[in-house]
Amino acid sequence: MRPPAARNPEAERMVHLQLEQRDITDQRVRAAMRAVPRHLFVPPGSRSSAYDDHPVSIGRGQTISQPYMVALMTQALELRGRERVLEIGTGSGYQTAVLAELCAAVWSVERIPELAERAARILAELGDDNVALRTADGSAGWPEEAPFDRIVVTAAAPSVPAPLVSQLADNGVLVLPVGDWRRAQELVIVRRTAGAVSVERSVGCRFVPLIGSAGFPDTDR
Repeated sequence: MRPPAARNPEAERMVHLQLEQRDITDQRVRAAMRAVPRHLFVPPGSRSSAYDDHPVSIGRGQTISQPYMVALMTQALELRGRERVLEIGTGSGYQTAVLAELCAAVWSVERIPELAERAARILAELGDDNVALRTADGSAGWPEEAPFDRIVVTAAAPSVPAPLVSQLADNGVLVLPVGDWRRAQELVIVRRTAGAVSVERSVGCRFVPLIGSAGFPDTDR
């Protein structure tokens, strides 16, 4: 379990200006994003802009998402603290750390070994012991640990991946960007209730592509 965080003026300013003054009303999400040291998840040369209102490159063509988008997707999950959460696209590990503050356990899948190893090291140093990581095709999910109460995907899929819907528990929520990765996408919220699946469209967004068997082929890039 992560020890209590020291006061971080940059994180507090980020939450005040980028989240509180927009539509992030979930107090638990705000608190988690105050607590997680975002600067640790970006390359050393980019730490001066870690809390700025935009994505930051983390190498290998990947980014750490804009703070507002992390908060918006997390808020859409409607976490109460007892959920089992699947994250597709560990990336820097920042979203993983935010989730770890808000739910019972996180299973996170990353396809790029270098990023997975870096994220695992930072999460371990922070004491996030309710996180399991694997390097694999994220679009296929983590079937042996399913079902999950919540699933979040941090890369754009051409459509909602069927394997992820099948791994969603009843009354579960899946949040992901959908659309052509070369253009803007839409954030989509999928709910599974009594076996029926509903899809709600949210805001426009821009993410790197979800590469995998239920995503985009790697040759598209």
